[in-house]
Amino acid sequence: MGGEWVKPFTPCILPVIVMREHEPLLNADLVIFDCDGVLVDSEPIINRAHAETLRQHGYAVTAEMLAERFTGVSDADMLGTIEREHGIPMPSDYEVRVNALIDSYCETSLVATPGTREVLAVLEVPVCVASSGCPTRIRNSLRVAGLLDRFDPHLFSATMVAHGKPAPDLFLHTACTMGMAPARCLVVEDSAFGVQAAIAAGMTAIGFCGGSHCRPDHADFLRKHGATGIIFDMRDLPI
Repeated sequence: MGGEWVKPFTPCILPVIVMREHEPLLNADLVIFDCDGVLVDSEPIINRAHAETLRQHGYAVTAEMLAERFTGVSDADMLGTIEREHGIPMPSDYEVRVNALIDSYCETSLVATPGTREVLAVLEVPVCVASSGCPTRIRNSLRVAGLLDRFDPHLFSATMVAHGKPAPDLFLHTACTMGMAPARCLVVEDSAFGVQAAIAAGMTAIGFCGGSHCRPDHADFLRKHGATGIIFDMRDLPI
C-alpha cells in the first residue's frame, strides 16, 4: 500500500466491547470520523461508479468485488492495484469520468447516515474528518448530505500524506494539525484498513457497522482487525 512504514506508537490494548447508550466517550479530546460509509452512506454509490467506468475500459470488475477488496483504500492505491493485476493502462481521463459519474449519483442518492446529525448536534468535543477520498470528493459528499458546516475546515485526505490507510500517516497528520495527542483521539471507521491505521497511530478505534454496504459478519471482521468497540447505529456512539 504505497511502501513500508513504521509504527510510531504502541497501540492501546483495551477490551473489545459493543458500545451502549450512556457509556463515556473514553475520555477522548477529539473524534475523527471517516467519511464514506460512516458519515455518508456512499460506498455503494462510489463502487458502482468505479465498476461501471472500469468495465467501459476493459477491466473485469464488479461493484461487489471493489467493496470487498478496497473499502477504506485510496483511489490511487485501488486503481494502481487493478491496473497491475489486469495489465491494462488506466485511461488518462479516468478520474474525470468517474468523478462525473459519482457526482451525478450523489446529487440524487447520497444521504447522511441515520443518526449522524443528531449525534453531531450534541457532541461537545471537537470533530473532524479523515478520509481516503480526495478533498473535493469529501467536501462535495458532506455538502450534499448537509454535514459540511459541522466539519469545515477540518477535512483531511489521504492525498495530504505519503501513505494512506492502513498506514497511520493520515491520522497522525490529523491529530497534529488539530493539536491533539493521538492517545486522546477516538476514530470512527467502517473499514479494516481504517481501524488498523487508527491503532497504528495509537488511537482508539470504534467500528461502525451501520452502512448499507456492511455484511452480517462486518462487526466480527472489524473486531478481528482491532476495533475496541462496535456500533451499529451512529446514535450508539458514547457521547
